[in-house]
Amino acid sequence: MTQPSNKKNSLPAPLAPRRPRAFTTHGITITDDYAWLKDENWQEVLRDPQVLNADIRKYLESENDYTESLLGHTGELQKRLVKEMRGRIKEDDSSVPAPDGPFAYMRKFREGGQHELFGRSPRDGGDAQIVLDGDELAAAHEYFKFGGARHSPNHRLEAWSADTKGSEYFTLRVRDWAAGKDSDDTVEETDGEVVWNADSTAFYYVKLDDNHRPMQVWRHRLGTPQADDVLVYEEQDPGWFTHIHESSSGRFCVIAGGDHETSEQRLIDLGNPDTSPRLIAARESGVQYSVADRGEELFILTNADGAIDFKVVTAPLGSPARANWRDLVPYREGVYILDVEIYAGHMVRLERANALPAIIIRDLNSGGEHAIAFDEAAYALDTMGGYEFDTTNLRFSYSSMTTPSEVYDYDMASRVRVLRKRQEIPSGHNPADYVTTRIMAASHDGAEVPVSILHRKTLRRDGAAPLLLYGYGSYGMAMPASFSANRLSLVDRGFVYAIAHIRGGADKGWGWYLDGKRTRKNNSFEDFAACGRALIEAKYTAAKRIVGHGGSAGGMLMGAAANRAGELFAGIVAEVPFVDVLNTMLDDTLPLTPPEWPEWGNPIESDADFRTILSYSPYDNVAAKDYPAILAMAGLTDPRVTYWEPAKWIARLRATMTSGGPVLLRTNMGAGHGGASGRFHRLDEVAIAYAFALWAVGMADKGGV
Repeated sequence: MTQPSNKKNSLPAPLAPRRPRAFTTHGITITDDYAWLKDENWQEVLRDPQVLNADIRKYLESENDYTESLLGHTGELQKRLVKEMRGRIKEDDSSVPAPDGPFAYMRKFREGGQHELFGRSPRDGGDAQIVLDGDELAAAHEYFKFGGARHSPNHRLEAWSADTKGSEYFTLRVRDWAAGKDSDDTVEETDGEVVWNADSTAFYYVKLDDNHRPMQVWRHRLGTPQADDVLVYEEQDPGWFTHIHESSSGRFCVIAGGDHETSEQRLIDLGNPDTSPRLIAARESGVQYSVADRGEELFILTNADGAIDFKVVTAPLGSPARANWRDLVPYREGVYILDVEIYAGHMVRLERANALPAIIIRDLNSGGEHAIAFDEAAYALDTMGGYEFDTTNLRFSYSSMTTPSEVYDYDMASRVRVLRKRQEIPSGHNPADYVTTRIMAASHDGAEVPVSILHRKTLRRDGAAPLLLYGYGSYGMAMPASFSANRLSLVDRGFVYAIAHIRGGADKGWGWYLDGKRTRKNNSFEDFAACGRALIEAKYTAAKRIVGHGGSAGGMLMGAAANRAGELFAGIVAEVPFVDVLNTMLDDTLPLTPPEWPEWGNPIESDADFRTILSYSPYDNVAAKDYPAILAMAGLTDPRVTYWEPAKWIARLRATMTSGGPVLLRTNMGAGHGGASGRFHRLDEVAIAYAFALWAVGMADKGGV
């Protein structure tokens, strides 16, 4: 098979100097040659990228230059890819307006605009008023990303937040709908979300600490400086994160705390801010729950009492402790309840069984239930919530790998479904030209792993096609078989696109997640390789015709795949990859380390966890062997997967591997975990990844066809 090549002369590959640092933990000595790539002042770099150490900056820029020298010849291909992907975007797209009182609130884009506009119109129709213009606000910044935006209960004000560094520190401001201007209220270093009090005179927010952890809930009164804000709640466990949201009825602010295994929630009465937050049920290790309210009754989604796939219980608002929980929807093995929404007269459950989602409606007066039916073999489904509690209207979205997203309003009483929006593909899209299907891959231990597949109807299953295999497999996050207009640029060039629903995700229930974490993390990696082999056996592709793709924890999956099953892959795209797992989990000053211990283990305290992580951490398992071509993509101000992880990984790969490659690092020097800001600028990064995939299978020099 053709190896990736560049007809033009590339620059020599950078060789990072080795500056060994050795440490011993649990009797095992680890030598890290590239620890120096972590800036000692990394917290300041998150806030201001200009303070990055000069030697580190020089090295990262040399890697960017090397990557450009190898991929630069795909520049025209990248431009074509961007043009295609942009052609599938309705540039003046808008959301379906969401009613609340006298208005209907919406978000939209202008033709050619990068960022959203927030506005509203009279509920029964009329001209729209724009209160926040993202393009205008972003003009003065290299990077700009909205956090949250929420109108006040009296509809006169809009609290909004933005990050202008890519570091996910959001600044909150308040805009007057009538005047169209921001007040002097400015609240710095928040997570971006806000909950208003009942009389629109104050709001609650979560402040990030110096280690970028959301630990404190504060109340800000309008017209006063942030220094006068009142601390409402402070989490003491550095392994827990704290977030806030409005309750179902809008009567309470919910303080939701937890890690990846345990949770605890409190309620703040928005009409009586001087009362202390009310604890629902004290934290118990391994017990998770979330709360919705209706009158004097709470509805609680929980895994208590061994309900691995969760159940729904009720409790009195006045005495909500565990002793008073009563089953409403009992636990059913294999039926995973993802979410519960409560309305004045109905409860909505989003469930998943056999890797397919379903929406179940329950009449809270009669107790009767019915499901909303769907036809396709593999699809994605989500409820969209809304501002109003006393309504029979449920808004939900539906798509499949061939069907663009559709938004429906469903009357839960009359059972009438109304299509409110269908995703438009301006350049044209005929679902009949494509096939979506699902196969099962047998993993090393016999587990059946679903694989969702998309290809053109004209595909010949003879093993010749290139294939992109996407995977994630962590935190219980399922990978939906949803529509993506971008991936058609690969599929239309003859690629098969496949999603591996591996363990570590909750695609087949919460037990599927538990079977792919901590001591069983190896199952995630074995599942991904099994999916690749099953696709080869079914003649969708062949060995060395597969390009693996994953980001963040999915980038860890890519690193493990390269180490363990590199022979399957022509190339690997690892976006903001979590590859230096052991060192990161040993550094309790990093933003995500303590909250991540329940997911990966705590190698500081536990010898067993140390050895488990050491056995698979991609950086620590780079070996003197052949590797596929690899593109690692990083963000300098990323607080989740810090820039030095992929930098160290690529440096060690290049110094250790005996053949194969090349291995490339591209660091966005002005962005964080989400990559470039702006909907079109993000396409530039997708185009680089896709051009690399085409290059890896020998198609880039043929115009990508």
